Amino acid sequence: MWWLIAAVGLGIPLVVTAMPEFGMLAVGAVAGAVTAAVGGGTVLQFVAFAVVSVALIAVVRPVANRHRGRHPTLASGVDALKGKSATVLERVDGGEGGRIKLGGEVWSARALDADQVYEPGRTVDVVEIEGATALII
Repeated sequence: MWWLIAAVGLGIPLVVTAMPEFGMLAVGAVAGAVTAAVGGGTVLQFVAFAVVSVALIAVVRPVANRHRGRHPTLASGVDALKGKSATVLERVDGGEGGRIKLGGEVWSARALDADQVYEPGRTVDVVEIEGATALII
């Protein structure tokens, strides 16, 4: 019974502080309770608690820390426009440029390759944004 009280007692800080180590210790306390339920002595109960708790902390914590460090990269602003498709509205070349429709907005555009010319209606890809001008291919 004391092991289950300890498990609940360790579960409360887990919820309050969001520290997973408390949850691992709570599972260790449940292992101690199971050992007591099957007739294990006090020493065996503490050994079960220690082994399960240490094993969980040694195995689960490094995996959790690796996953915690990964943050999805979310492109925003002009970075989100790189790689998008656009439609040529006015003739685009490498010199004076032209206009494209990109993400529902009209942008000035210039061909990445100075010798390339894109006629209206053609679908192009945005490679880079320089100021308010999209470089396309």
